[in-house]
This record gives sequence, structure tokens and C-alpha cells, in this order.
Amino acid sequence: MRKSSLAHPPRFSLAEREGPRVTLHADTGAIAHIFVAEEDIIRVLLLTQGTLTSPPSWAIAPGQSDIAEPGRDRMSVEGFAAPDFGIEETESHITIATTRLRVSIAREGFFCTWHQSGPQGWELIAQDRPTQAYNFGWWDDATYHYITRQTGERYYALGERAGAMDRAGRRFRLTNLDPMGYDASANDPLYKSIPYVLVVNAEGAAHGIFYDTTADPSFDFGHEHDNYHPHYRYMRADSGDLDYYMIAGPDAREVTRRYTWLTGRPAFQPRWAVGYSGSTMTYTDAPNAQERMGEFIEGIKRHDIPCESFHLSSGYTSIGDKRYVFHWNREKFPDVGGFVQSYADAGVELVPNIKPALLVTHPRYDELAAKGWFVSDADGDPITCQFWDEVGAYIDFTNPEAAAWWREQVTQQLLEYGIHSTWNDNNEYEIWDKRALISGFGAPRPAAAERPVQTLLMMRASRAAQIAYRPDERPYVVTRSGMAGMQRYAQSWSGDNYTAWHTIRYNQKMALGIALSGVSNFGHDIGGFAGPAPEPELLLRWVQAGIVMPRFSIHSWNSDRTVNEPWMYPEATPAIVGMMQLRRALQPMLHDLLWRHHAHYEPVSRPVWLDFPHDRRAWEDGDTHLLGPDLLVAPAMDKGVESVTAYLPLGANWYDIRDDRAYAGGQDAVLDAPLSGLPPMLAREGSGLFLDLAPAGFVQAAPQPAVLLYPAPGLGQFTWSGFDESGNAWPDADHPPLWNVWVKSASDAISIVAAWTGHGPAPASALRIVLPAAETRAITLNGAVLAARIENVLGVARKVLDAVI
Repeated sequence: MRKSSLAHPPRFSLAEREGPRVTLHADTGAIAHIFVAEEDIIRVLLLTQGTLTSPPSWAIAPGQSDIAEPGRDRMSVEGFAAPDFGIEETESHITIATTRLRVSIAREGFFCTWHQSGPQGWELIAQDRPTQAYNFGWWDDATYHYITRQTGERYYALGERAGAMDRAGRRFRLTNLDPMGYDASANDPLYKSIPYVLVVNAEGAAHGIFYDTTADPSFDFGHEHDNYHPHYRYMRADSGDLDYYMIAGPDAREVTRRYTWLTGRPAFQPRWAVGYSGSTMTYTDAPNAQERMGEFIEGIKRHDIPCESFHLSSGYTSIGDKRYVFHWNREKFPDVGGFVQSYADAGVELVPNIKPALLVTHPRYDELAAKGWFVSDADGDPITCQFWDEVGAYIDFTNPEAAAWWREQVTQQLLEYGIHSTWNDNNEYEIWDKRALISGFGAPRPAAAERPVQTLLMMRASRAAQIAYRPDERPYVVTRSGMAGMQRYAQSWSGDNYTAWHTIRYNQKMALGIALSGVSNFGHDIGGFAGPAPEPELLLRWVQAGIVMPRFSIHSWNSDRTVNEPWMYPEATPAIVGMMQLRRALQPMLHDLLWRHHAHYEPVSRPVWLDFPHDRRAWEDGDTHLLGPDLLVAPAMDKGVESVTAYLPLGANWYDIRDDRAYAGGQDAVLDAPLSGLPPMLAREGSGLFLDLAPAGFVQAAPQPAVLLYPAPGLGQFTWSGFDESGNAWPDADHPPLWNVWVKSASDAISIVAAWTGHGPAPASALRIVLPAAETRAITLNGAVLAARIENVLGVARKVLDAVI
């Protein structure tokens, strides 16, 4: 066996073909496995020392909602179609190809060149750096992958990264960290680690590359430059094997859907989870916390604010000035059952904060330490780490007994009181001690390579407890930290942001980046979590931007000890209450988009270029974004402005839903942006907007589902559907509960057919059909010519008809 050196890199030869796997052996003992998973997905697993060193995967779950313990075997091909493919060999190369994706591997050094099928035949998408693309034991114990940078390439995704959406020219460290008060324009690392890159070339063709590692990878997209190598980008992981999935396009939207499918089906959570969620640390930190929590209910009742949940901060678990998970402070909450019931009576779900570390002074710390349920050293002693308040030890969720204890505590301390959800917080697992070991489901190993896995398994355990306790209801878990595949279990948010104007803008970019990374059920702490109280104008603009995010929560721990509440500024309260009532009207649309995320892997919030890739101006990193494929949102994000200038993508006509004014695509539009009401939102011609027209307030009225339609002014047709339900049961995937509308238009008439599909009755007796008030054409609804009545819809007079189902 020849020793590998920089002068003499390994030479590979074809050793075996077994099903979808092709195995190459090198004369140095290195082994490479190429897995043809799908027509558009090929996986490379490179074992530079000839043996597998990576732990089982918790990221790869093709179309699945969970992974069984102890994780996915790295050699498994379960869940993949494993299509036919071809192999060609020459003296210098081995080429493997499907109809969509082709990799040509240089025998000398394993340099890979990738092509995907396109309009002009096979098109180059990526190629390894021709000088030392991998680490064959030459430098250290880390894993490297160097790829040549192509002129004009752009790089997106990587989860919730700070700054501009295009990562070109920058370097990132994907380590889960708690950076409270971070600068959303610059700070790195943040809370989540998703080592997936969406690459778009100068012509707009896209591909994706996902590195299946949790070993603190770093990515460099041209920040580093070395004269001895051509321009390159790279991934470096602290340990493990190089294991990556190449995903063919042709466009960014399809690659995004395919990556989301690869890492698992997004959880579909209760409809109440898209409602306004109150929160602040101040209430539960107060000595009279139960009374303060009651004041919140009185506040939303007094101001007639629709509210469907409250994130219960960790002060409810305190003993003295410290927090102890799964402990109710009976001085602050003398009647836990009565407290929970009071919120249930108000129609507000409680979402209690739970943390995965026990402080060394926790009443049950010694018990768990004796049982070996913490991340520990080789002697079995807990590894203590700096945590909130003092040092503590993290629960090891790779120990099935520890995970079972966690599920038991969630059940006994929360669910049995009538609570239906959990808020997984402070779960970054900041364990920096290299001695730390995990149980590994019976195969102990270093904790350093799998810190994000602990975060994922915490979500999984919390969700499993809810399902076991209420199997007929969909669970709700929200998590601050996460990794690839987290969408299978939880909703999330951008963590403890800082109160500043630029945070609104860059939090939005963070939301778009993580949506491209498979996680669309996402939002922010409205008003800012850390720092000074937001000024009234800033709070108003933050609420406007927030009401179109799947997660909408006003949450704070202000440095001046004020509390971000909808009524904190009397002069701004009417405008904020009005916007929150409009949020209730938008909830059916948001829930429907989350259903499509679950059922079809479609992102919810998305950059404009995702649906308009051929419009060069759509690629500008501006402040507009899409909500679903048909609604353009342009919130105001700067102090003192009264209007925004938004580019409207070419290839569609657009209607401002606030006044039905029409705009042609391919131009800049100056849009009024008052401090109250909806932000500028424009619907694409030939689309529908799903609404609830019931009166919105503290008392939840019976839903009045409606669809606001924008038919073409001349010949045209389109279909629309909206997911709707009356409860929280698991939907029938084959027959989901949908309203369906078919629209045909001509210059003098509009024909509309509306129907309900799905098992069981519709949640309402009628679907209201809404059209612009200026619409003068004859309207046929389900075969009958009808005259529409005029009603106020989203603050504007519009024509309304009832489609009785």
C-alpha cells in the first residue's frame, strides 16, 4: 500500500458496483463510495483512511418525518429511488451519470467535475480545485473540500446567517452559539448549523451541495485567497469523513424543494401556532408572576387583541435568582392548574420554556449524575459548562434512559396540567471541553462532533412526549437552536436579537436564508429582545414586518426593564391593534403556505429571484420578498420614511391588495407606506389570497373563509386552493381539506367554480369570493349569474359573493 503524499496523491480504481453504490479503492487504502440516490442527487462518501469515522446521520430523512434511533446508518440507501445509471472508465477518469446529473472523477487525486443536464446539454456546475482538493492525511485530522470558484457564482442558504443573502466573499463558522443581542448584519456564528449551500451561476442555473456533518464546519466563499491555487471555496469540518450530496437544478426553487425533501418532511403544526404569541421575561421574573400573567390577559381583552398563545419564559422555574428546568415556583404560581386553566379559558395556549441543562444546584442534579444521564468524561463524571446563572451539565439525549426521563418530565410537569406545547430554549449545547463524551446509543464517542445532534434530539423528545400524551392532536414545539432536518420537529425564530432599525432588515434576510435551508416555519422577536426599548415608530414598523411571518411574537428582555407590549405606547396602540387584527385575517394564508411546506416542500417566505430567476433585477439584494409564489411584500424598514420603492418582477402584473391598484411588472413602483395597516403587499395577477373575514378581536369569532381573487382583465384562467380545517387532527395526506376555486375570465365575463374537497364537512357553510370593487364584468358562480354585494375587506370596499358548499 503506497503512502499518500502531496507529490503522489492516491490513485483510485473501480472496485465494486452494488445496487446504487459504486466503490472506488485507492492505492493508499483510501476508499470512496458514490451513491446514485436519485436522478438529480448523487452522494459522495470519501474515507481518506479507508474506514468510516462519521457517526450515524440525523440529517438525512428523504420524505420522512422522523429517524429511528440510533440514527441513519451511513451506508443506508433507504428512502431513495436508486435509479439506473451509467459508468464509463478511461485511463484517467471514471464517470457516473444519470439523466440529470453526471460526475467525472479523476483517478489521480479523486478530483470531481460535475455537470447537470440543461438546455444546451451537459452544463458544468462544479469542479474540485485541481490542487489538493482533499486532506488525505497530509495536514491534520480535519476534513476539507476545496472547490474552484466560477466567475459570477453566488452562494445562498447556510441557515440563518447574518448580513447579505449572497455569501460570496465571506467566511462562516457553523457552531451553535447563544449570541444574545447579536448584530444581524455582521455577527457569526449564530444559533443554528445547516451546512447546505445553494449555488447559482452567472446565468441563473442552480445546484445544491449538502455536507452531512455536525462537526463544527466552516465555510469560506472567497474570503481566503492563496497564490498557489486557483480561486477556490471550501468546507472544513473538525472531524469525520467527507460526506456530501450534490443536488441538480435546473433552478433554485427546485433545488430548494429537493434539499428540504432530502432532510425530511416539515412538521405541520396547529393552526393556532400562526397566531400572535405574547411573551416577555419580565412577567415570569416578577415575584407575583401569576398575577402579572393575568394582567396580560386583561390587556389583550381591554384592547381587543386577537392572541392565541403565550411563550412562558423560564422565570416560572426559579428558585431564588436561578432557573431550574421542570420546577414550578409555587410562590410565583401558587395555583398552577388554575393558572393554566385561566389561559385556556381565554383561548390562549401556554408555551413553557424548558432548558436541556441542570445547574449543579438543581434539586435533581445528583440523581441524574449518578445515573450517568449527562454528557460526561471518561470516568462518568458530568462535564460542567457555563450556563445561565451558574455552571451546569447538559442532558445526553443519545442515552435512551435520559431521553425517556425528559419525556416523562415534559408529561408530568407540563402536559398533565393541560399544556399542549413546549419551548426548547438555551439548547445550543456549548460544550467546549474536549474530554466530553456522549452515550451514543451504546457506542460512546466524543461529544464535540455531535453537539447539534443533541439539540435535534431534544426537539424530538419534546415532540414525542406530546404525541404520546395526545396522539390525536398535532404537537407544537418551538426551538431556538437547530441543525439540518430541524424542520421535521419544530418551529423556530432568529433568537435574541438586538433592538435597532437595521435588525428588521437583516432579520428578514436571515429568515429568507433559513427558508432556503428547509426551515420556513420561522419568525423573529418583534420589537427586539435585547437592548433599549424600541421607539414607537420602530415598534410599529417591526409589527408591520412581523405580521407576514409564520411566527409572530412580541418578546423582550429590555435593558431598561421596560416590556415590549402592544399597548406600551398609547399613541401607537390603535395602529398596532389594527395591524394585529389584520394578522388574524391573514392567518388562513399563512397556515395554507405551511401546509404546502409540509406537503410539497415549498418555502413560505422566499427571495424574489426564487420565482423569477430570469429577471436579472430580481436578484438584487433589496427589501422586498415573496410570501408564497404570488404575494410580494415590501415593508418599510427605515426611520422617517412615508413610502418605499419596490421593484416588481417582470413577467407578471401586480395588484396592491390595499387598494387594488394595478402595476405592470418590470418596473420600480413607489408605494405608500403609512405607519398603520398592512405593509405594501402586491398580489400577482391570476392568483388568490386566502383570508378570514370574521371580526378579529380578543373573542374568537366563527371563521368566515374567503379568497380575494385577481383575474386577468382579458382572457385568462387559473386555479386556486386553500387548506382549511376546524380542529387539530392529523390531516389525510391523500384527501387534505381544501377549498378549490377555478377561474376563467374574458373581457366581459368571469366564470368561477368553487368546491370543497376532503373527508368530512367543510369548516364553514360558504367560501366568500372577493373581487376588486372596480370589477364590472358579469360574474358566474357555480353556474349561476350573481350580483355581488359591497363589503369592507382589509379596509377596502370590495365585491363579495358566497359560494355555498
